[in-house]
Amino acid sequence: MQTLTYAVLFSAISFLYYGLACLVSPRLIKEFERYGLPRYRILTGILQLLGAAGIIIGQLYSLLGVLAGAGLTLLMLAGFVTRIKIKDSLLQTLPSFFYMVLNAYITFSFYLLVGSKGE
Repeated sequence: MQTLTYAVLFSAISFLYYGLACLVSPRLIKEFERYGLPRYRILTGILQLLGAAGIIIGQLYSLLGVLAGAGLTLLMLAGFVTRIKIKDSLLQTLPSFFYMVLNAYITFSFYLLVGSKGE
């Protein structure tokens, strides 16, 4: 398996888990209240689930992988900025930064595949 495939699997599994948790977890309901963004919890969960599906399907259709990866990157950028804004600790902030960088890598890798396949 190549690095992109591992990155996609790790990210997709993570976002499937967190996307579902956004929809049903009492802990995440409280977290979104703490962020001051309770009305965005369901939208965030749905976007995470769609992004996870998109990068998985992106293994077959690279352009979809670019779009889904870019969406997840932007979602994690928003999460990173939110964590900084509410003054979370470095430990609380690092996961959003990690996933932002990981999905930026996924996006760029799929972009290179689109170019090489002429999609």
